[in-house]
Order: sequence, then structure tokens, then C-alpha cells
Amino acid sequence: MAAATGHPHATISRIWRAHGLKPHRVKQFKLSTDPQFVAKLRDVVGLYLDPPERAVVLSFDEKSQIQALDRTQPGLPMKKGRAGTMTHDYKRHGTTTLFAALDVATGTIQQKCLPQHRHEDFLVFLKQIVRSVPKDLAIHVILDNYATHKHANVKAWLARNPRVHFHFTPTSASWLNLVERFFGALTQRQIRRLAVTSVDQLIATITAYIDQRNEHPQPFVWTATVRQILKKVGKANATLATLH
Repeated sequence: MAAATGHPHATISRIWRAHGLKPHRVKQFKLSTDPQFVAKLRDVVGLYLDPPERAVVLSFDEKSQIQALDRTQPGLPMKKGRAGTMTHDYKRHGTTTLFAALDVATGTIQQKCLPQHRHEDFLVFLKQIVRSVPKDLAIHVILDNYATHKHANVKAWLARNPRVHFHFTPTSASWLNLVERFFGALTQRQIRRLAVTSVDQLIATITAYIDQRNEHPQPFVWTATVRQILKKVGKANATLATLH
């Protein structure tokens, strides 16, 4: 911009700061094209803001293909004036898939690490959840539209377990699933800096992090109403329409 306008770099920098411009930063987004977007939005947000009585609301998802990575050289610890360091390259030692269900009311996490995320593995975790919830309580599960969650065997199991109810988020709307906030914290605080030499070590580290979190759980509090969300979506659609 300085070259194009003939102004010094410092002048351009001052103009950017004065107007809050940060052209080097990019935020990601994607608008859902689900024809049932509004109905699914109302359903899920309703569970967050006005949960049913005598029921447990769980936000569920899988974090698949978590890699057990070891750095090619030992990292240097953090010290005054220098951040901790690690090599840019790594050695792979396998992967695991984390199944996690966040109790929306309490913030506690149920989890299980399995090698894959087939419908059989999903059912194993669902049965673990059902065993953990008192039999006089209904179970409402918020989850995405992944084909595994709609497999014929899963539907048959649901028919035999009428106290379990599925609530699907709209397509391309993972932001509506609160457990994604937990996955973000897990990645940032534990996995990103991790160096392990086996899948077992990776699973042990994930389990220890969740156990520690469950000792002092803090729920994620949903505050956005359906009206506020639809207003933002409408504004985004209107902006996109002007660009095409």
C-alpha cells in the first residue's frame, strides 16, 4: 500500500492502527445451507437456554485422527525473555479418536478413546453414557449429521432405548455444538505442545487432562438467542449477495 500511494510505511501503519485495520488477520466462516436450518437451530438453542426437566442434555462429538507425535529433537523450556521451543518436524506414532460428551448443565466430560469412529464404536460410547445416567432421567444428545450417527443399527438401538433423544445440528454449523469449545481448549492447552512416543501415552495424557478438568468442571454458558443468531446470519447472507 505504501508503494501504491507513495506514503511512508510508518504513515500507512498509523492509519491502520487509527482505524483498527488488521489486513494480515483472517477469520473463518461458513454459512449453513441446510433447508432445516431454522428448525434445527431452534431445537438446539432451546436445549441450551430452556432445558427439559428430569433430563440430561449432552453435547457430543468425535475428535478423530488425533496424532501421537514426537518431536525429532527435545524442546527447550520456557525462560525469561524466551518462549518454549519445539522442532517444526515430528515422528508419527499412530492415531486415536476421542469420543466426548459434555454435560451442558455441569460442564463434566464423559470420554472414551477408540481406534476408529465407526457406528459400532459410537454405539459403545452411547451405551457407556446410558449406564452413567440415572434410569429415571431422559437423555438428550446434541450431535452433528455425520453418517455414523444415522446408521441403521444406531436407529434400531434408539428405538430400543426411548429415553435417548438425538438433536442434530444444521450442516456446516459445528459452532452450534458446545463440545467444540472443549475440543478447542484440549487442543490449545494439551495436544498442540504434546510430544509422545505411542498412542497409549497420547490416550493417557488426554484422559489425565479430562480427569483434572472434571475435578473442577465449569460449564460453557450459551447466551445467544435464536433471534440474535438469525439476525447475524441474515446480515452475512446479505453481505455475500453483494459480492456475487
